[in-house]
Amino acid sequence: MDLLNTLVDKGLRRESPTREEALAVLATSDDDLLDVVAAAGKVRRHWFGRRVKLNYLVNLKSGLCPEDCSYCSQRLGSKAEILKYTWLKPDQATAAARAGVAGGAKRVCLVASGRGPTDRDVDRVSDTIKAIKEQDGSVEVCACLGLLSDGQAERLREAGADAYNHNLNTSEATYGDITTTHTYADRVDTVRKAHAAGLSACSGLIAGMGESDEDLVDVVFSLRELDPDSVPVNFLIPMEGTPLAKEWHLTPQRCLRILAMTRFVCPDVEVRIAGGREVHLRTMQPLALNLANSIFLGDYLTSEGQAGHADLEMIADAGFEVEGADRVTLPEHRAPVGGGGCGSHAEGAAGGGCGSHADGAAEGGCGSHACGGVCAPTPAARTEEARTDLVAVRRRGAGTDLAPNA
Repeated sequence: MDLLNTLVDKGLRRESPTREEALAVLATSDDDLLDVVAAAGKVRRHWFGRRVKLNYLVNLKSGLCPEDCSYCSQRLGSKAEILKYTWLKPDQATAAARAGVAGGAKRVCLVASGRGPTDRDVDRVSDTIKAIKEQDGSVEVCACLGLLSDGQAERLREAGADAYNHNLNTSEATYGDITTTHTYADRVDTVRKAHAAGLSACSGLIAGMGESDEDLVDVVFSLRELDPDSVPVNFLIPMEGTPLAKEWHLTPQRCLRILAMTRFVCPDVEVRIAGGREVHLRTMQPLALNLANSIFLGDYLTSEGQAGHADLEMIADAGFEVEGADRVTLPEHRAPVGGGGCGSHAEGAAGGGCGSHADGAAEGGCGSHACGGVCAPTPAARTEEARTDLVAVRRRGAGTDLAPNA
């Protein structure tokens, strides 16, 4: 297929596809799916080999968020029967992080519900970051606390944070349809604050909220312009008790096309399969490792994930290897001056864009398809009822007395 040959050539050169080419990837048929995966897989292996980076979520504060993000089980007015608790103490958070690291995680993501942190919250999280770093200095720590005020990103960096996550989630045109208590511009501003403070910016999207192909391409191209080092691709986890509980639009095939399109647009960036991979990719999860070079290990913020040992077996069975703490994730041209673990840009890109330099963002937390036909067939999972057989509320790990499944 000429399209795929063109996209591979561009990906190896870190050159952006056109919007039309990105849309064409999403419009490919199921008959062409393996060709699409193979093509995007060439780009993935060129920049990241067969390494898979493991990340581990620690939900520092669960539920009771004042924001109204429709996809989120922690939102204002949520009826989801999730765990609700206030801030974990540093020793509790460190114990939770230790479990993930023992399971093979290279990065620990500290997440807290809410609009954004107060200065006292930043102090609290800074204490946790320092405790984790004292325990194991090789662990990357990413904070995800919502919208940042001036100076807060710098304080997190001084405490030892390596990265900051804040997802764009969807296109600017449709953002107001999923959230009214803050704006798309607010999210862009926070990603820029993180970048300016020297943190590795992490920002991605959520697919499956009723967006069109054009919306998906818009948000991925917007992410390219922001130039994050990592792009988490979340697939909506339709939690019972949230406004989007009945949004079951995704098939495994569509998820793979979305991941492939993201890889072509952001060829040399850490693309992470985030929330919802077990729910929507199901038995096709191993195939997705040919597209993404990063996943979350074990559970998510408020829902259960695949058991940690099953993640490790899946990676090995698919012919991939877990990335060690001694490896820099990103290609050399994206790594910071003087080395470092997470590969954030020390100087920034001259031209902006995921992977383009001079030539050129979980279910929740502080963060109907138009294509039709063979592009997005109605999945067997499409239903008017919540799928409790596929979505299980987290009842273990952080905030409980039970061990996590890392």
